Amino acid sequence: MNPAGTAVALAAGLAAAGAAAGALLPGRARVPAVGLCTAGLGTAGLAAGTAALDGVRWSARLPGLLPLAGAHLAVDALSGLFMAVAGAVVLAVAVYGIGYAAGRGPYGVASRGVQSALPVFALTLVLVPAAASVSTFLLLWEAMALTSLVLVLAEQRGRPAVREAGVWYAVMTQLGLVLLLAGLALFAAGAGGETFTALRAGAPALSPAARGTVFVLVAAAFASKAGMVPLHPWLPRAHPEAPSNVSALMSAAMVNLGAYGIVRVAFDLLGGGPRWGWLLVLGTGALSAVHGILQAAMASDLKRLLAHSTSENLGLVLVGVGAAGLFASAGHPLPAALALAAAFLHVVNHAVFKALLFCAAGSVARATGLRDLDRMGGLRARMPATAGFFAVAALGAVALPPGNGFISEWLLLQSLIEGLTVPGVSTAVVLPLAVAVIALSAGLSAAVFVKALGVGFFARPRSERAAAAGESPPGMLLGMGLLGLGCTGLALVPGMLGDGLSRAVAVAAPGGGPPLTGDSLELRLEHLATSLSPLWAAAALAAGLLAALALVRVTARRGRRSHVKLWDCGGGAPTARMSYTATSFAEPLQRVFDDVLAPEQGVDVTPVRASTYLVERVSFRRSVPDRIERRLYQPLIGAVDRLGEAARRLAPGSAHRYLGYGFCGLVALLLTLAASR
Repeated sequence: MNPAGTAVALAAGLAAAGAAAGALLPGRARVPAVGLCTAGLGTAGLAAGTAALDGVRWSARLPGLLPLAGAHLAVDALSGLFMAVAGAVVLAVAVYGIGYAAGRGPYGVASRGVQSALPVFALTLVLVPAAASVSTFLLLWEAMALTSLVLVLAEQRGRPAVREAGVWYAVMTQLGLVLLLAGLALFAAGAGGETFTALRAGAPALSPAARGTVFVLVAAAFASKAGMVPLHPWLPRAHPEAPSNVSALMSAAMVNLGAYGIVRVAFDLLGGGPRWGWLLVLGTGALSAVHGILQAAMASDLKRLLAHSTSENLGLVLVGVGAAGLFASAGHPLPAALALAAAFLHVVNHAVFKALLFCAAGSVARATGLRDLDRMGGLRARMPATAGFFAVAALGAVALPPGNGFISEWLLLQSLIEGLTVPGVSTAVVLPLAVAVIALSAGLSAAVFVKALGVGFFARPRSERAAAAGESPPGMLLGMGLLGLGCTGLALVPGMLGDGLSRAVAVAAPGGGPPLTGDSLELRLEHLATSLSPLWAAAALAAGLLAALALVRVTARRGRRSHVKLWDCGGGAPTARMSYTATSFAEPLQRVFDDVLAPEQGVDVTPVRASTYLVERVSFRRSVPDRIERRLYQPLIGAVDRLGEAARRLAPGSAHRYLGYGFCGLVALLLTLAASR
């Protein structure tokens, strides 16, 4: 039997078993049972995706599952890549989640509703890339949205911020669904069928206007799921307020499906989009990358910082996707294949290090009850394993060797530089700007994660909770250990993914040849005579560090040591209040980008009641609001509120008025029918 089909069937069965266990089992047995079923589901998804990346194809039609059209599933190398990524993340996070949810009581993340929704959500993450018809895709897409909404609202009791995040997420995800439904319905109507096979066959018959409309609607819907500007406000709200294991699944697996949707529809089904459409995708990705990393640099909430970092990294993925489409539309398949391979590799790398970052943040929140970096500190000594895992993931996020994020951003830069040979004014203008965006985001990422790691883990404790923190239970450490191994493997031997990534690229953009090959020692770029061996680079770096340490030890033994008290200028021993906070660390960056960020700050001075010359209290406030949200969404929400207040006058409770409304509607309908004949 086909291994991909067997794995998909096994994943569905484990999801059903996990949902039943979440609904029926008592509290103590519920969390381990659901966790084990979800981990098995992730393993099955990883197996199906790996088989597809090795060249296995599978398809199935289930006529009784959906009315009229039935359900259609198909697995190829492109869907296999995203299934494997989702399965790996689900496996590790499910193991982590057993320890994370243990002992939480009957509410929140350990409740029956949340535990029942968790395996269903994990199944949709694995199956969305396997959908092979419009109706199947929309069904799985909406199931993913609804189950993730239930999980986001897991801790809504007593926390208004969770309910607010849920409202934002529900509105934005349903707006995306409307756009997606409109785009795919228009596509299916023009192609004369709703299966992906019919869409591929009918795409050449679409008019340029119809193709452009489908491209814009679908790209906007998927960009919303990926958290791209300006459809991003849900992401920095929902990800921080969700339980940390849910945040890891959403940020490391769910948002990737936004990039998958653009590639699947625009490259595979439409056969390519218009040149201006790809410029729009590339520009949206670049803007989102800069906006996300700037907001992350200003954030002091650890999970909010990581959520903004997700926008930045998915923005880089869309830069690669947009560049690939731009090159393909100009008739240059080789740089297009390389850019798409870079985007896919960054999807893989980001999924692993971002899942580990959110799990480490959840470990800190569970131990201290804190998310504010300004109140943390001293956690390296109290939570050494968590601090080590966070450092490994942060190294990947800053795109410096030997971190796993370095290789994919290096490959993305290589593809953009190679694309400069493509003729055209647009490429000559856009590609250097894209290279500058990648360089800027990489530099700011270093500052962001130095802040998070240094202030949160290496500084002195700034609160009693941070000082009393303890290490997480073994189950959580095991889940983080799996992700840490993934980060290390991807950092040292990324060449093992070369053939699988080339097969995935060949499905989306055929004709460019295999852009990558590799083995355990190096990753080679075909047609460019370029290779990179991160394993040897890491070995050389380690050898250099050991040599430097040995030199320091040898030279230190020659001198005479004297133990004297360090001169403190009469100020006494430093305290935690004297060290940098996350806010003060970000202040120089805020000054550099003042015109972009437009921070708001002020000082309130409260005088003593008896005399205005004596000060009782001085308070300083500072905030860096999202300018896009402030300028776009706040006026829109205000207008909707005013419209709602005005609409109340239309329903005063008068039966006569309601009958009049019905009569006017009927007359309007008859006039429309008469005019249309």
